[in-house]
Amino acid sequence: MKREEKQQLIASLADVFKKAKLVVVVHNNGLTMEETSALRKGVRADGASYKVAKNRLAKLALAGTPCESLADLLKGPTGIAYSEDEISASKAVVKMAKASDKFKVIGGVMNGEAIDVARIQQLASLPDLDGLRGKLVGLLQAPAGQLARLAKAYSEKEQAA
Repeated sequence: MKREEKQQLIASLADVFKKAKLVVVVHNNGLTMEETSALRKGVRADGASYKVAKNRLAKLALAGTPCESLADLLKGPTGIAYSEDEISASKAVVKMAKASDKFKVIGGVMNGEAIDVARIQQLASLPDLDGLRGKLVGLLQAPAGQLARLAKAYSEKEQAA
């Protein structure tokens, strides 16, 4: 890889580390090309992205970003999953880790704060944004429906009297 290509890669990764709300580091020891392709497709389907970069270049890109604490995790065959929300990347990597013993979640950073594997698993268990919106709408509609039934019962009681 030429020096210019390396500088472009570092700049691209630094931009990812600055913009992403969630960055997760994983070990992908011995994944086949088919498994890696399936991983990338699955991550994209969950609304996140996945990159494999040389650890030395990734460490250079981390400097001066909110994700700087990830540098200690970049050892061995690593990959980086990231998303512009706090849930998508965690869902994708936890799903892949359950499907393959060659894939292991190591840690991450959410909104500039280091998080451990347990926290990533908690994030993965949360419903996505559309699911949360549906629950919120259901909660808001329930009291209105009860109020309407109460008003109808009250008016029927008034008419009967």
